[in-house]
Amino acid sequence: MQNPQKIAVIGSGLVGSLLAIYLKKAGHTVHVYDRSPDTRKINFSGRSINLVMSNRGWKTLEDIGLDDEIRKIGIPVDKRAIHLVNHDLNYQYYGKEGEAIFSLSRGILNRKMIDLAEEAGVEFYFEQKIWDVTLSTATLHIGETERGEWTEVNYDMVFGADGAFSRIRHRMQRQSMFNYSQEFLDIGYKELNIPANADGTHKLDKHSLHIWPRGKYMLMALPNLDGSFTCTFFMPFEGENSFESLKTIDDVTAFFTKNLPDTIDVIPKLAEDFFKNPTSTLVTMKCFPWTFEDKIALIGDACHAIVPFYGQGMNSGFEDITVLNEMMIKYGNDWKMIFSEYEKSRKPNADAIAELSYRNFMEMSSKTADEKFLLQKKIEKHFANKYPDKWIPLYSRVTFSHRPYSEALAIGDFQDGIMKQILAINRIEAIWDSEEVEQKMLELLNSN
Repeated sequence: MQNPQKIAVIGSGLVGSLLAIYLKKAGHTVHVYDRSPDTRKINFSGRSINLVMSNRGWKTLEDIGLDDEIRKIGIPVDKRAIHLVNHDLNYQYYGKEGEAIFSLSRGILNRKMIDLAEEAGVEFYFEQKIWDVTLSTATLHIGETERGEWTEVNYDMVFGADGAFSRIRHRMQRQSMFNYSQEFLDIGYKELNIPANADGTHKLDKHSLHIWPRGKYMLMALPNLDGSFTCTFFMPFEGENSFESLKTIDDVTAFFTKNLPDTIDVIPKLAEDFFKNPTSTLVTMKCFPWTFEDKIALIGDACHAIVPFYGQGMNSGFEDITVLNEMMIKYGNDWKMIFSEYEKSRKPNADAIAELSYRNFMEMSSKTADEKFLLQKKIEKHFANKYPDKWIPLYSRVTFSHRPYSEALAIGDFQDGIMKQILAINRIEAIWDSEEVEQKMLELLNSN
């Protein structure tokens, strides 16, 4: 236990709620503020990408004894199901037998996390708008409007867990020597829905992440406990085959009938959902430093928002908490040291997963349908099974391990260089599992 502090966490999302539980169990008084209503009292739909929990996220939950509670509301997903036009369904398994990510509804998970935090003794203050924070004194400035009257509330420490457009970070950006960047993709997303069958079963295989890869656009679907799938349709904002080009119900119906024909029967409210649900943006945000003295710290999307294509946004935010907790145990009540070591440890890894997430869009939207890419994955899996101490595929390093993201990026690039040479071997399609190819891979590994 640390010396008790009065701590405010801004943001009642997944990272903020879990962080609050950790801080409360460490002996602190913890208040969570959110400008939105209590998500447990509103209908959560229309702009959600289902979440996937993998090893990093599970570790953070296991360390505090909450993993069993969360497993009850998830579905294990062990493979991709690739839907191509006029082709049989193609399954691509993620890792070794028994390795799976878990599909979780964002709304259900967020409600559960808030319930668990309240059970731990955390106090929540919803519909409270934080407009500013005095960094040196950890004082919050709360009011109905940005230019109206504000109330000041003093804390010993404030954590900004308020997302990619964080008000806490906005104040920190006004310091000198604060680096900040944001980059929007020219691709947006829209939520669609595959309802359950009449008997409550899933219309598609429920243990798969379903992907319809079409190059510059794609559809993906993840299962929910109620038999439905949350679908996310990614597409450019402008140009040919874009949100801009789909103006009418007839446009949408014709587009999906031509390009995603096997979705027509399983998405009965396609056009209705398409025009009812908003088109949302995708942003990568980087900044540094993440902390101010021993008073303020950013965590999760507030300091490293990433695009969702590796399913690591929540997992990397939870891993922030794991590292912060390790520093709390190591350095006791020295919060300046805790914050300093936390940001130094996490910043390179946050940058690495941002890069990997951006790259994974290309893999999911285009390469999953490419014969050469599929052969590469087959060779890698065959070699990794035979030499598990010498080769771990990049996806497994990111998803099924706790090794640093920065290490996964560096080794992944090294392995990709080897695979380019292997795929260039004459008749590789016929001899991919031969001793000749195996020896060549060993030789290339040992030469570096």
